[in-house]
Amino acid sequence: MQVILKMRMEALRVFSVGILVWWVLGVGATEVIGLPSCHFPAIYNFGDSNSDTGGMSAAFYQMVWPFGESFFHEAAGRSSDGRLMVDFIAEHLKLPYLNAYLDSIGGKFGVSFRQGANFATGGATILRPNKTVFESGVSPFYLDVQIAHFDQFKARTNSLYNHAKLASRRRKLPRPEDFSKALYMLDIGQNDISSGLSKPVEELQAAYIPELVNKLSAAVQHLYEQGGRTFWIHNTGPFGCMPVSILYAPNPPGTLDNCGCLKYSNGIAMEFNKQLKKAVIKLRADLPHASLTYVDIYAAKYELIRDAKKQGFIEPPEKCCGKRVNGVDVHCGEKANVNDSEVYGDSCKNPSSYISWDGVHYTEAANHWFANRIIKGSMSDNSLSIAQACHMSQGSS
Repeated sequence: MQVILKMRMEALRVFSVGILVWWVLGVGATEVIGLPSCHFPAIYNFGDSNSDTGGMSAAFYQMVWPFGESFFHEAAGRSSDGRLMVDFIAEHLKLPYLNAYLDSIGGKFGVSFRQGANFATGGATILRPNKTVFESGVSPFYLDVQIAHFDQFKARTNSLYNHAKLASRRRKLPRPEDFSKALYMLDIGQNDISSGLSKPVEELQAAYIPELVNKLSAAVQHLYEQGGRTFWIHNTGPFGCMPVSILYAPNPPGTLDNCGCLKYSNGIAMEFNKQLKKAVIKLRADLPHASLTYVDIYAAKYELIRDAKKQGFIEPPEKCCGKRVNGVDVHCGEKANVNDSEVYGDSCKNPSSYISWDGVHYTEAANHWFANRIIKGSMSDNSLSIAQACHMSQGSS
């Protein structure tokens, strides 16, 4: 009888532990037990076209149709047919979509920076570019400039807020006390690594990538000195899986992996991510009052590319918008003359079935899939969901 009772108690213990593990780590888990939501009053974002919500479009040439067709039903400054990950993150945190710092007019509802600002621009790099945007397509608003924009934004909005006599004049300005409570997001580095692929691998590993990581770390430290306390840092994605990389690069036997992605390009991306993760762990020790989350966006993106058909998407490297006709690339939303005929780079009939929007950027459907993978904490090195990111953690080593 005692043996049977003991067996039942052990079975109950195992069952209870199993339920607890499922609750914390299961697919449906949304919160780490015992940690409340942070209720961020604002988001400040820094990055490239993966999170640019209108900066580059405002600064140079306005984006054209069919960009934005699936959700905004007009070109909305985003390199996609609809929303980006940063948009889905804002929705999840019950915050409005971020207005671009460089956009003084905004969309249909005007500009408000009360709950954050977006300093990201398409084509942005960590390092200072050595060519103009017209020569290379690389943004002049590299990371140091984005940080300088933030410094100016904070100083000017604080001054305007404190000197405003009417509440109506304060309504669209951030409250000074909210800067320390805000979420600071960084997603940048892909353009640097892409442009550095021609360098010898030894130089990439020993000098170039460490310089990128050190610059990114310095940006986080500066934001910390400016009062930032919660940082959500994306690593870089598998750009060796981009259609533009696969379709137009020479691919001799052995250069592609089982998913049809370029091994070498992805290998360099993974080296950057490895060094970035070490840097985030060091920052946790150096910035005692900060909460830093390293987010493995590479794993999320590669997972979808690998399981595209299973997840209901057309298998890569197909893209939705733009085409190649007789060796001529007709980019998304643009026109080109091919054999004396005008060809338009239009979009596909169903963008939601594609992962890649234009060969470089992702569709809204893919961005939504990625966002769902990261906001719950399954891609965080400290297991925190984005709503809990303000809680300090030692993270993984």
